[in-house]
Amino acid sequence: MTKKRAIFEEVATDRPQAPSPRGGLIDKGSTGARGAIRIWLMVLFALVMVMIAVGGLTRLTDSGLSITEWRPLTGAIPPLNQADWEAEFAKYQQIPQFQIQNRWMELDDFKFIYWWEWGHRQLGRVIGLVWGLGFLGFLLARKIPAGWTPRLLFIGALGGLQGFVGWWMVASGLTGSMTSVASYRLATHLGLAFIILGFIAWFVFQLGRSERDLLQARRAKEDKLFRLSTGWMHFAFLQIILGALVAGIDAGRSYTDWPLMGGQVIPPNPFMLNPLWTNFFENPGLVQFIHRVSGYLLLIFGIVVWMRARKSAHEATRAAFTLAFGALVAQVVLGIVTVMTGAIWEIAIAHQVLAVILWVLILRARHLAAFPVVTSIRGARA
Repeated sequence: MTKKRAIFEEVATDRPQAPSPRGGLIDKGSTGARGAIRIWLMVLFALVMVMIAVGGLTRLTDSGLSITEWRPLTGAIPPLNQADWEAEFAKYQQIPQFQIQNRWMELDDFKFIYWWEWGHRQLGRVIGLVWGLGFLGFLLARKIPAGWTPRLLFIGALGGLQGFVGWWMVASGLTGSMTSVASYRLATHLGLAFIILGFIAWFVFQLGRSERDLLQARRAKEDKLFRLSTGWMHFAFLQIILGALVAGIDAGRSYTDWPLMGGQVIPPNPFMLNPLWTNFFENPGLVQFIHRVSGYLLLIFGIVVWMRARKSAHEATRAAFTLAFGALVAQVVLGIVTVMTGAIWEIAIAHQVLAVILWVLILRARHLAAFPVVTSIRGARA
């Protein structure tokens, strides 16, 4: 006889239960060693930043032409005895910088500039080694997150290109009547260094958050602010290139008054060279004037971006843009001080280092405009 069921009796209680949903599927199999790779990239960033500072000091001490050959491997070994030093000095005596500008130099004077350039090149080798060992280590251990191998290879390729560009720059000052490297080649070399720094910094920002977090944050992207910050980034890069042109011909020491130049708004004889276009690269007064005006315009544009960023709904984004704008104001002030002190090396290097800091802060603000850190009403991160 069949037993009657209660109205509310469970039916088919032995039916298998559906599995509960699991989180983290976006990151599954793609995380790799994100934290370790991020630290490795931070080390590379610090080394490249030091490289830029050492390169600036090498330029300020006129040491960049002291090594007249490009030997990527054997050049790591410096002169080891008197005969080696005399051979290197003899090579230097054949180039225009010595024959026109430094005929007064003795061997001990040459050693001073040689060590600066050797240290600069050696640091480049160290950066290449750190990248190569790190990349191979993560690759062999299969710890590179999905999709990140091409990005990390790209950084290494840029580093290799930088080595070629560095020699291309040095070669411009070894023949003819040049007593220093060509300013446009110096600007290319420095510009590529900042591009490398920019990619490393962006990757560090990306790896600092999970893929799931980035995908969710992208939905809250502030398009207008992102576009403005992209323009700000490009404008800052242009100003860096103009600064390199100033450094390449020592234009920062040509006029040391401010806000005028030689008592005038526009410096005297801005187009005294022929052909006309060479004035924009080789006329110290005009090159410094363009760098100054570009700095003022960058500051004005920075104010526009900052005012727009203050309307952001995200506290971290507002703070990032405020910090970047503060660095820009400090950089403008330091630039004026650099000019008025005749670009003494201590202040000139501080100006260059602050340019790196400003560049990274603009990139960080741009990243937060693209991937905001969303917070709840109570301030907790969503």
